[in-house]
Amino acid sequence: MKLVIVMPLSVEKIENGTVIDHIDAGLGLKVLGMLGIDRDFGARVAVIMNVPSKKLGKKDIVKIEGVALDSRKSDLVSLVCKNATINIIKKSELAEKRQARLPKKVSGVLRCPNARCITNSESMETEFELDGEGMRCAFCEKKFPASELV
Repeated sequence: MKLVIVMPLSVEKIENGTVIDHIDAGLGLKVLGMLGIDRDFGARVAVIMNVPSKKLGKKDIVKIEGVALDSRKSDLVSLVCKNATINIIKKSELAEKRQARLPKKVSGVLRCPNARCITNSESMETEFELDGEGMRCAFCEKKFPASELV
């Protein structure tokens, strides 16, 4: 008989920074990528995956120490997960809470999936505009679901 000890997962509170909650399960790392946070990022980052959630069943949570996401970066999170909640923490307390929402315009962050789009053959900054539930490329004018652009 094998003895298995189960210890509860404990993640420290952050004093100042951002907690992104209600991320669809498995998309926490994609959120970090969208924000440009990688292994060279200087501050502590926690990605908690597959956390039980009444609303989503399972969810991911991302904690970023020392960075308070502005509304522009918060809205980029919605490209990965439209239900995400952005919590700004100051002095270990919730200072601001906002819902991520699709941005009206995104420049230089996304790649156009259309292989024939000029942005994929020329050195130029991409630009997408909100069009209903998706984003439209300003150059080839094709519309894509936001999830396809990240």
